[in-house]
Amino acid sequence: MTKKLQTPSQTIGPYFAYSLTPQQYAYDFTSWTDGEMTEALLDEKLITITGQVFDGEGQAIDDAVVEVWQNDGKQQFFGRYGTGTDAENRFFFKTFKPASVNGAAPFLSVILFMRGQLVHSYTRIYFSDESEKNAQDEALAQVPATRRSTLVAQHQEGGVYTFNIHMQGEQETVFFDV
Repeated sequence: MTKKLQTPSQTIGPYFAYSLTPQQYAYDFTSWTDGEMTEALLDEKLITITGQVFDGEGQAIDDAVVEVWQNDGKQQFFGRYGTGTDAENRFFFKTFKPASVNGAAPFLSVILFMRGQLVHSYTRIYFSDESEKNAQDEALAQVPATRRSTLVAQHQEGGVYTFNIHMQGEQETVFFDV
């Protein structure tokens, strides 16, 4: 039996999603946008960030595209991952934990695209095991205390962090107006 492949989406004009996250659409090539681990990164301790994107009703979204960017003044990394690549609609990134710059807490910049959005959503990922630096971070301090947890990835064993994005609802992730 031949598997049918995704054809171009037409939400807002020709949008070839499979060129952004080809694994999600069962193509046998990897995304040209996934960050490649350079020789400099091989010496760093890699972490994994995993999570899901949820709609306002708490349902996992299967076709969101999550990008992470970081530049800690020492190294730069860019990665893109789709949410429909496994049965639980999770995204996964392997990267290194950013260094603190000028006393700010380490963070990753996140850009989220998905069906029905005409403008990307921007947020950040901070780290739960950096609570002292998080408490001193100027950008995080501008977020109401009751909502800061929506920006913090939870540390698990083995260098894994869990970070879920909620588009609406009680646990709505804080998004930045960039």
